[in-house]
Amino acid sequence: MPEYDRLSLPDGYALVWSDEFETDGLPDENKWAYDTYRNAAGWYNDERQYYSAKRSENARVENGQLIIEARQEPVPTEIFPDSGGQEFTSARLLTSGRAAWQYGYFEIRAKLPCGRGLWPAIWTLPEGDSTWPDDGEIDIMEYVGWNPDAFHATVHTQDNNHMLGSQFGSSYQSPTACGAFHTHSLLWTKDALQVAVDGNIYFTYQRDDKGYGEWPFDRPHHLILNVAVGGWGGQQGIDETAFPAQMQVDYVRVYQIAGSS
Repeated sequence: MPEYDRLSLPDGYALVWSDEFETDGLPDENKWAYDTYRNAAGWYNDERQYYSAKRSENARVENGQLIIEARQEPVPTEIFPDSGGQEFTSARLLTSGRAAWQYGYFEIRAKLPCGRGLWPAIWTLPEGDSTWPDDGEIDIMEYVGWNPDAFHATVHTQDNNHMLGSQFGSSYQSPTACGAFHTHSLLWTKDALQVAVDGNIYFTYQRDDKGYGEWPFDRPHHLILNVAVGGWGGQQGIDETAFPAQMQVDYVRVYQIAGSS
């Protein structure tokens, strides 16, 4: 294992938002919304899932953890009116409309499911009207099931994104990337983004003298938690024996400099 610089909660930061998932049932509506808008048309990147809303089979809190569960099952229109004919269900939770932050220290402890075809992620997008990728995306953690020993952190901007093959990112190798709990953290300041696993910084993106095309990260973002099926995770097919597949989230915490908004 290479040597890594360390990342922890910086001095002078205070907790401004969290979910410790202490109440069983559906996720707290005051903190989480459901993203379903592309179900009928189909999701981007050749993803295969239908994202449900307020369906405990796909998103629930139990035993002190948030469970996002991808399942292989039919999605008939008589039960799911916005179905696009998918054969997998899952959930995509986001804090949009509830909470968003410009800069801060984000910490999420989670255990990811193993299985070819799965694509769980922890990431952010700008709050309010925005254009992708021009206005920025921060991928705190992506995991692709066909590459089972790696976490990935990436940023996407107008000038640097996967469509151009110019995105900036890095990977972290771990033999327990799936199947064990790890802590994923992001420190976002006006000058840089740093991403770490278990305190080990493996991705840094500096502002330097970049223009908006490379640094659009000066507006509030909301947080997204999801388990996709297919897409990047399905580049080598989908192992149907991997289902049902659960991402378990122990907590989500956001800190900012004390006195900031």
